[in-house]
Amino acid sequence: MKIPFQQVDAFADRPFTGNPAAVMPLEAWLDDATLQAIAAENNLAETAFIVPWAGPEADFELRWFTPEVEVALCGHATLATGHALLSREGAPDGVRFATRKSGVLEVHRVGDGYRLALPAWEMSPADLSAQAAPLGARPEEMLWRDGGYALFRFADEATIRSLNPDFRAMRSFDDLLFIVTAPGDSTDIVSRVFAPGAGIDEDPVTGSAHCLLATYWAGRLGRTRFSAYQASTRGGHIEVELADDRVYLGGRCVTVIEGVFTLG
Repeated sequence: MKIPFQQVDAFADRPFTGNPAAVMPLEAWLDDATLQAIAAENNLAETAFIVPWAGPEADFELRWFTPEVEVALCGHATLATGHALLSREGAPDGVRFATRKSGVLEVHRVGDGYRLALPAWEMSPADLSAQAAPLGARPEEMLWRDGGYALFRFADEATIRSLNPDFRAMRSFDDLLFIVTAPGDSTDIVSRVFAPGAGIDEDPVTGSAHCLLATYWAGRLGRTRFSAYQASTRGGHIEVELADDRVYLGGRCVTVIEGVFTLG
């Protein structure tokens, strides 16, 4: 069995930046163990699988796997999948994805980039001192969302960049997503994201984290549009807009590998 394969750098305007994702279209779903094994073989933050969707509400069903687990939402791999489909000759301007836990997601072509629509999520203050300890610095604010999301606000970008987390200690919190953020120097906000329990010590650029960062920072900045930078080694710029119950993320993509995955 041969499966088409693309590796796409998402939220990137040139190769080797942004967040890489594998995009693999299927005619029908393989069993979950095989999907997980393929994602482990690809060894990227996420592998996105799609199959055609028969209903009117979407064009494809989309699922995402890290090398170790299936995740409920992945922004950068959704953007990468949109790019893989919309960059074809004669492709439409948009595509809709049905997902199992995050509703219908959309990607639209805008100029030389794309606009990704994700759900807007609220967080609540919580005492996350135990979760914050592996970060190596005490945050000024801590918030929680059920489903495994923890947000820690620090004073400035320099602190965010200097964090050297204890990833081994982080793994004791299962697949918790650790989001650290602060006001940015050259962008409105800056962040980093860690998910050791899901097999990713530091994620290069995390679309799903901005479902939370958008709602958090919109209130504090006093506006619904702002610029964001995820300060990983690869780095990635994201344009963020909050509108009603949706978060819109703008970014570019670059295809770096095209080929065939041979199974069996």
